[in-house]
Amino acid sequence: MQRLKDLYNRHRNERTVLVANGPSLNRMNLAFLRRETAIGVNKIFIGFKKLGFYPRYYVAVNGKVIAQSVERIKSMNCVKFIGHRGAELLPEDGLTYHIETRNPASRFCHDISQGVHEGWTVTYAALQVAYHLGFKEVVIIGMDHRYEYTGAPNEACKLDGPDPNHFSPDYFAGQPWDNPDLEHSEESYRIARAEFETDGRRIIDATVDGACTIFEKFDYREIFNLPQ
Repeated sequence: MQRLKDLYNRHRNERTVLVANGPSLNRMNLAFLRRETAIGVNKIFIGFKKLGFYPRYYVAVNGKVIAQSVERIKSMNCVKFIGHRGAELLPEDGLTYHIETRNPASRFCHDISQGVHEGWTVTYAALQVAYHLGFKEVVIIGMDHRYEYTGAPNEACKLDGPDPNHFSPDYFAGQPWDNPDLEHSEESYRIARAEFETDGRRIIDATVDGACTIFEKFDYREIFNLPQ
């Protein structure tokens, strides 16, 4: 817990880019991320070479994602926040921090040493990490918020064939994954927006053609002063 407390407000009043894993990342020129403090999630490491950036922080809380990615996560040279379901697979070290997601202190935790609510999406966990680190503005990209799947929300499935829901067709190809729960995810996003704005902070959704309607929408090229 003390290690997590030592990170509190490390980036007070700064900006971060939260890089989700939707197909829209392939429609962006991400060279600007080399000048930004980025937070990556889940299997973002698959795209490091293709997408041309490396995050400063990384968040994973889904047990399947972690189990499928242990060696790749271990090899990442950035600060990593790993949910309790991956604690045995990824022990704490100089770059790896465990975050408790079983009994968080609140629905949105300002201090992640008191737990992190998973909120049915790793993006929500990452927003709590960003808040804890002190970021005043979070710009989200790659949060397409649309999926092709069969079955019920949260149901465990195995993906046969290429993955249409992420930036790489290999993302979950031939592997088990948990169906998304967009209704509960949106509920979480509304809470995150309210918590940020109450504290004079903001969350911006700069996803290209993103389907989520919860956050303020901006063109990423405008935010980062890129050619139109």
